Amino acid sequence: MAAGGRTWFRALALGVSFLKCLLIPAYYSTDFEVHRNWLAITHNLPLSQWYYEATSEWTLDYPPFFAWFEYALSHVAKYFDPKMLVIENLNYTSRATIFFQRFSVIFTDILFIYAVRECCRWVNGKRAAKDILEKPTFILAVLLLWNFGLLIVDHIHFQYNGFLFGLMLLSVVRLCQKRYLEGAFLFAVLLHFKHIYVYVAPAYGIYLLRSYCFTANNADGSLKWRSFSLLHVTLLGLIVCLVSALSLGPFIVLGQLPQVISRLFPFKRGLCHAYWAPNFWALYNAMDKALTIFGVKCNLLDPAKIPQASMTGGLVQEFQHTVLPSVTPLATLICTFISILPSVFCLWFKPQGPRGFLQCLVLCALSSFLFGWHVHEKAILLAILPLSLLSVQRGKDAGIYLVLATTGHFSLFPLLFTPSELPIKILLMLLFTVYSFSSLKSLFRRERPLLNWLETIYLIQLVPLEIFCEIIFPLTSWKQHFPFVPLLLTSVYCALGITYAWLKLYVSVLTERVPVRQKAE
Repeated sequence: MAAGGRTWFRALALGVSFLKCLLIPAYYSTDFEVHRNWLAITHNLPLSQWYYEATSEWTLDYPPFFAWFEYALSHVAKYFDPKMLVIENLNYTSRATIFFQRFSVIFTDILFIYAVRECCRWVNGKRAAKDILEKPTFILAVLLLWNFGLLIVDHIHFQYNGFLFGLMLLSVVRLCQKRYLEGAFLFAVLLHFKHIYVYVAPAYGIYLLRSYCFTANNADGSLKWRSFSLLHVTLLGLIVCLVSALSLGPFIVLGQLPQVISRLFPFKRGLCHAYWAPNFWALYNAMDKALTIFGVKCNLLDPAKIPQASMTGGLVQEFQHTVLPSVTPLATLICTFISILPSVFCLWFKPQGPRGFLQCLVLCALSSFLFGWHVHEKAILLAILPLSLLSVQRGKDAGIYLVLATTGHFSLFPLLFTPSELPIKILLMLLFTVYSFSSLKSLFRRERPLLNWLETIYLIQLVPLEIFCEIIFPLTSWKQHFPFVPLLLTSVYCALGITYAWLKLYVSVLTERVPVRQKAE
């Protein structure tokens, strides 16, 4: 990145950091107490008790590297307010505690900023432009650094996704730069920070096997089997084993690995999170509710035998289906596996280099989001952020990005339900969305429109949906009897858009022809 590029990039990074500082007094969720509790656990207790301690309901359920991260932060936190490190001080929120935890998120975002800078270097020069504002590097920097979802999830709602996505983007760009071992190492480390990234592990595994373990292709682009490198496989295996040993080794020695795994994968939490993430199961649940209501109206179902949660739910974690078959963790695993398979096959049989890898990564993330067990609504960022890299390179991908990002970000609105945050989230969403549309439209102005009329109408309808949920519904009597309606409408409507974006990206990948020149590479 040239000197001029460094100047505008530094300005963007400083600008978003200043905005994050302004958001310090904003609302924060129960995740704030979650991380305060983890600070206290790791600071006061020996390693052998970290995954057993249960004074708070917010027990430690992240992999060991994140626990060590909290341990390191706790040794800084004690200089701000030692009382925040008392395990029994549940829901402790002194001013010093708030400032420390907020600033810890802002400070660790330095890794995310560095990763975005590396991503911009990778796409630099792919598309020339006279005006700096129309350069793909500038647009990409804004789409990533000023991402609306990441801002509200980390710096209002409160989490540490920034530096984790920094690790992911850095591993992605290293693979795209053919620095395979470095990329594999970063991803292995990331998995032991937060296990949700296992969703995209198939894309990493197949791409490394296809591009690194096999070192050559035939003239027609097919794999040259004799090019298999045992050395490369051994190096990758050593990296994975060493990182895993460093993370899980102490707990294996203590005989606590089953306890750690039970905390990381709590299948007893139910199919859906606290409110339905906008995925396939939201549509499934809504269909079950509709059939239940229809059955009661037609006297086909006995209201006394209907589980309470199925008629008043939407906020509960355990959800009992009434008409449709209840869904088990195994069923979601099978659905996720089947939905990922085509993208993995394309990555293997239709290799398109870094772009093919990114497409597979996004599809793996979206497939897991749509069909996974107990999916959090925030997991949509796992697809939106890497899709940003594709959106500045091709108009077709830019159109899919606009549908997915707009719908996915809107689905995060219920996370901020306090009146004081309403203007903040609407303003930030509008600014980011308007910029996304205008910048990508300008970048691909010589190509066909990024969105068709149906997609445009669908996205415009988000405006009346928000007006109804935030303004009209609270003034009606429905709020007392059906408080879950805004969440249900938001989840179901956004699920349609996210599912559509997933299908459109799949159609694009499956029907795309690989140029002969590219095959031979």
